[in-house]
Amino acid sequence: MAVATEMSLEQELNPWIAAEARFDEAAGRLGLDNGLAKVLRTPSKEITVYIPVQLDDGRLEVFTGYRVQHSIARGPAKGGIRYAPDVTLDEIRALAAWMTWKCAVVNIPFGGAKGGVVCDPAVLSEAELERITRRYTAELLPFLGPEIDVPAPDMNTNEQVMAWIMDTYSMHVRQTTTAVVTGKPLDLGGSRGRLEATGRGCMIVCNEALKRFGMEPSSARVVIQGFGNVGGMAAKLMSQAGYKIIAVIEIDGAVYNEKGLDVPALLRHRKQTGSILDFPGGEAIDRDEAMYLECEVLLPAAKENVITSQNAGRIRARIICEGANGPTTPVADRILADKGVFIIPDILANAGGVTVSYFEWVQDRQGYFWNEDLINTRLEEIMVNSFRDVTTYAARHDVNNRIAAYMLALDRVAFAIKLRGIYA
Repeated sequence: MAVATEMSLEQELNPWIAAEARFDEAAGRLGLDNGLAKVLRTPSKEITVYIPVQLDDGRLEVFTGYRVQHSIARGPAKGGIRYAPDVTLDEIRALAAWMTWKCAVVNIPFGGAKGGVVCDPAVLSEAELERITRRYTAELLPFLGPEIDVPAPDMNTNEQVMAWIMDTYSMHVRQTTTAVVTGKPLDLGGSRGRLEATGRGCMIVCNEALKRFGMEPSSARVVIQGFGNVGGMAAKLMSQAGYKIIAVIEIDGAVYNEKGLDVPALLRHRKQTGSILDFPGGEAIDRDEAMYLECEVLLPAAKENVITSQNAGRIRARIICEGANGPTTPVADRILADKGVFIIPDILANAGGVTVSYFEWVQDRQGYFWNEDLINTRLEEIMVNSFRDVTTYAARHDVNNRIAAYMLALDRVAFAIKLRGIYA
């Protein structure tokens, strides 16, 4: 990855540049035709909308929203919508591309998309968020639909936001269309097991990675960065499975217990206080130092660019399971490879969420819903098979797991495009 090592820090932290660097490596190793490579790397659509909203105090404000549809070669575009003050088009482009590759890695019939609105949910009321969501949806209406583009929750959005999107879309098309979004409330066509799906998928691939090292969960110390839906659920499920969660890192601090944290108690404490700080079952520790604790599994489950050239050399984990999208930069990949760290890349590790989103979409279209045991069984089957596909591909082509995942995904999407041909 010589190209990656020549990046400036600013380039290294740009998620679109990071996505392109990995793409170029994988495409080169596959020997893809230059024209086909251009098709694969270029988004199908990039939509920018401007959302006028009347705030609760009567002021008018205009918010910027994005939706990038990267690929529809294998099926409808699929991807979350995030609300954050630092959302950028480059970030949404990268996340949309990662969704394309993620869906291809686990071999479900979706393409990739991502959306975002530049706003700060922390300072907006629920009524203001609803008005933003409904106007954003109305602006995107021609580009959404069960056979076109199916959004889902992401950072700072949830099942209520999905309910607003579903209702807005349904009112415009004059019929209730539950399959237009996933991650909805159960009473509106949501799926059992969806809330836990991404965290459960992380645990499943960690189980498979431990088997490669002849280890049991009971002997694995885990550090989790991010304690939201993904990190919190992964912590809960992994602790139930016998993993020892020794540290949890959040934006306002970190908590540590070398004997293992009581995760249910920590979740209750966070719910009651709004923070993991001052948890009586652990000691406060510096956020950065917690990242460098010796452990078997480090699970970054928050945002991009957590592991970079600036800190990768200090990581002391044997396995990194990427619960977040893009937590490791291309330059950091090279440093971690030299240290012998086994990485379960994001487009595999956190694919449990989109897999159960696929199950939800199927259930909505059938009008028939599955029990949670069936959902979890089918999720485990897909995640285990996908882990084996990636690691087998890595061994066959003598590449790391990330490039193997990209190569596998590119191969599958390219094959679909070749079969379909280019419409002219």
